Amino acid sequence: MANTPQAKKRIRRNDRRAEVNGNRVGRIRTFIKKVEAALASGDKGAATTALAAAQPELQRGVAKGVLHKNTASRKFARLTKAVTGLA
Repeated sequence: MANTPQAKKRIRRNDRRAEVNGNRVGRIRTFIKKVEAALASGDKGAATTALAAAQPELQRGVAKGVLHKNTASRKFARLTKAVTGLA
């Protein structure tokens, strides 16, 4: 257990940051699921629109430090490939 005031404050801050970062990751997952749902339905227009909305969210996750840049790049590349491959 933390004894010093600084350590107690650090625990409070870490809890708050974990909550904020969890919300950020959840938001990114939601945008990705929207793309995947559009892909599953076979609607290329909806998938393209959802992909265009998901891309800035992935980049924001990288900028905020909740995603590694290569992870975001890989996810976006795979989604893009799936959308372009849709007949």
